[in-house]
Amino acid sequence: MEVSTGPCGPVWSHTCGLDELIAPYVLDEQVAEHLEVGEGWSRRWSAVWKSSDADVVCAVRELAAVPTSITVPVRRFTWRADQRHRPGLKYMQATGRMHGFESLAERRLLLAIDFVATADEVLSQPFRLRFSSKDGKGEHIPDFLLVCGEGGWLLDVRPAHLVKEQDVLRFAAARQAAQAAGWRYSVVTGWRREVMTGLETLSARRRPLTDPLGLGDQVRELVAERPRRLGELVEATAVPPVARVHVVHLLWHRRLAVDLAAPLGDASWIYPCGRA
Repeated sequence: MEVSTGPCGPVWSHTCGLDELIAPYVLDEQVAEHLEVGEGWSRRWSAVWKSSDADVVCAVRELAAVPTSITVPVRRFTWRADQRHRPGLKYMQATGRMHGFESLAERRLLLAIDFVATADEVLSQPFRLRFSSKDGKGEHIPDFLLVCGEGGWLLDVRPAHLVKEQDVLRFAAARQAAQAAGWRYSVVTGWRREVMTGLETLSARRRPLTDPLGLGDQVRELVAERPRRLGELVEATAVPPVARVHVVHLLWHRRLAVDLAAPLGDASWIYPCGRA
């Protein structure tokens, strides 16, 4: 899902972070007021993690102390013929392994995380949060936890048109828990217009390439002289069809720059990194 978001400025491929790619989502504070967060709430709320041997239960205030390297997803990724969502496994270069997702929207988020390469570790379905609200006890399993250095970023994924009232309360609880752990929290409801189309195009050439013809160097030398449109750039090389592959590869690896907020095509301006 792609949506039009507030700021309409460029999104430079070589410097953008995840914040610049996703559509902003603001939690309804009136819903958050339904949470029971009186004195001692972070001791009463708990999180259940799974390891290969047993469940690990901790108070929310101890979330950041859990050794995430020993954990596994708390919910299995299953497939059946009649299900409406599309789960699967996606390989990420950032971690060098496969990661589970429960929908195509979650798969797109994994792709964006891999592109910006800001996470040391990515955990799918990291823990089961048990919280309290004025309506009683509740549970929620966040979709992803990004481990970034000594910090973390908890993420939920839900297309905007599918967000229901009970989801908002769970999101508010997840945000409360993340704040107690010193983590960030975001709900991904969509993407800035054109961004995901561009990332999916670039990702097709993310794997290592051999370059016996030196086309990657040709491309970078041409762009170093002056920014060029993609079509003009590849036509100026010795082998245009192969050079196009290398341009896309260099853009994915952030060695060239393009505005992801604009449609990617022959008319796109390609810049050297640092001059966009």
